[in-house]
Amino acid sequence: MKLIRTFRTMTSERFLVQKKEGQDSAAIDLHYLADGHVAGTVFLFEHAGIEDAEVPEFLHHIDEVLLPWVSLEDRTLTFTVVRGHVVGDFQSDKGKSGAGG
Repeated sequence: MKLIRTFRTMTSERFLVQKKEGQDSAAIDLHYLADGHVAGTVFLFEHAGIEDAEVPEFLHHIDEVLLPWVSLEDRTLTFTVVRGHVVGDFQSDKGKSGAGG
């Protein structure tokens, strides 16, 4: 499993998970809270092949690899898990050269 950081701010990060090279299986958003806890959201893509029964092991792996200073067991780390599909990437055309609007 490959974890690719796509962005980082002072208080959050996003990673893409690839089980197969070049194919995104999940996205992970991590938010570092002022009290030292971490709140995460995991988006499992429907084509990922990660079954519901595999989710606890998947979260434990994320915990061990990315977040060794917090843990699910100590309740300093929480995850919300969502399953779905990517519709697309969107951004405004406003402000582009030659745009009519």
